[in-house]
Amino acid sequence: MADAAATRPVPRLRRLAAVALLVAATVPLAAPAGVATPATAPEPAVVAAVPNPRTDGDAGEFVVVRVPVESTANWTLDDGERVASLPVDRPATRVAVGDEPNATRRLTDRPVIGVSHLSLANGGERLHLRRDGAVVATLSYRDAPEGERLVRTEDGVRWRPVGYQPRDVHRFGPASVTGYVLPDAPSVPTETLRGARDRILLAGYTLTSERVADALIAAHRRGVEVRVLVDADPVGGRTEAGAAALDRLVAAGIDVIVLGGPRARFDYHHPKYAVVDDRALVTTENWKPSGTGGKSSRGWGVVVDSPPVAADLASLFRADAGWDDAIPWRLFRRGETFETGSPAEGTYPSRFEPTDATAAEVRVLTAPGNAESALVGVIDGADDRVDVIQPSIGRRDGPLLRATIRAADRGVEVRVLLSGAWYVTEENAALVEWLNGVAERRDLPLTARVADPAGRYEKIHAKGVVADDVVVVGSLNWNENAVSENREVALAVRSEALADYFRETFVADWRGGRGADRTTWVVVAGAVAALVLAVVVARRTIRFDRRD
Repeated sequence: MADAAATRPVPRLRRLAAVALLVAATVPLAAPAGVATPATAPEPAVVAAVPNPRTDGDAGEFVVVRVPVESTANWTLDDGERVASLPVDRPATRVAVGDEPNATRRLTDRPVIGVSHLSLANGGERLHLRRDGAVVATLSYRDAPEGERLVRTEDGVRWRPVGYQPRDVHRFGPASVTGYVLPDAPSVPTETLRGARDRILLAGYTLTSERVADALIAAHRRGVEVRVLVDADPVGGRTEAGAAALDRLVAAGIDVIVLGGPRARFDYHHPKYAVVDDRALVTTENWKPSGTGGKSSRGWGVVVDSPPVAADLASLFRADAGWDDAIPWRLFRRGETFETGSPAEGTYPSRFEPTDATAAEVRVLTAPGNAESALVGVIDGADDRVDVIQPSIGRRDGPLLRATIRAADRGVEVRVLLSGAWYVTEENAALVEWLNGVAERRDLPLTARVADPAGRYEKIHAKGVVADDVVVVGSLNWNENAVSENREVALAVRSEALADYFRETFVADWRGGRGADRTTWVVVAGAVAALVLAVVVARRTIRFDRRD
């Protein structure tokens, strides 16, 4: 199934309503008269609050404040009734303030200040940070969701799970890159794992591939550090094959962690990447036979030979694997039952060989946090062409689809290719009809289509964009849950050669077993030919395989 984790409604989405009730963020106020503040000192602020932790009696609830230390200043925090003095002794300190410091230390890695009076109402508070009695910053909230933390993001202030820290887009310089597509080049992911000398940090949604498990066990036996991080509770349940694969890894001595449980920071741990020595493998596919063995899905992937990129993803892996929602598989599986299933066994031709290229820039995008806005920026920056391939797309008014239409509005040639798998055919056909209608009414160079694989793969599972010379590859589906609630990872790679490669595969998938429509570029052996035919998007029913 195409990333059900990213499309199924989940409880935390219902809590987004609490965000709309937020009435004021942390607002620094003017310093009181007569108090000198060094020009380089950061502004005092109420940085965050955790009013409703998942603990008995809200034990450990806390507020994070940033306080520039001044020898004569008296800092206090209050809710309009109770006042807590803050004994801060370090410059520009961010500290967690709570009246049960031992419980608070289990919820944050910030230095903790214990105070005698701090009681945060779950229904709402207005907190005041004061310097010598004068208010210098405030924080207001209503209806605090359980187990969540009020934090700043690039889009404003919102609730996030305790333990989640937003990341900026991280940019890195030139790198060697290998691009590949599935099911055409199934050896790339496994051969990359088999080549490990020092470490493999493998992160995913699920892992059922015996080929991948074999490669990890072989690496571990030759002394490579191997760690695995997958989602605790994938949609539809974990299969017996998936449980057996994780059992094999643990029995071999490999550290296997699942992410989830009552203190989960994300609805789903949904990325698909591996850090292998100083290389980063990022793919659109799960660690399944359908996604790594050439058995089913159309997927995209890149291997980036870059120590800084690998180090950045290794840091992300350690952060995601290092919180209270990271549970050892050996403990998690006790008493669990698993679904029956069998691996994908399709056979498909190999048409596109991997390609090697040099990237001028590699950007690491993550969700929640920065992936959506960064991808909007990629599309907004295109001047000539934007090609989008997705299993499906969520809201018609979503930022990513709006950016795509906006590109066509300024004359960029745009194509959108969606999966023809039966479980999304109806919604995808409706979206295609709507997009093509928008293009016709407004005379835009935009065309959308439901894919017809013509026997070259079973279904589209790739989540990719080619915008001029930038290729975006990763786990990010174009729907609200993926961008705001799931852990997702994608790379934006600037490389003309890599863009040419993925655009060529896109063109082949665009044509499929049909003729082309009014907006088609066909790349064959370096020559460009155009064939314009009117076609009707065929609807067909294929057998649904829940293993994907």
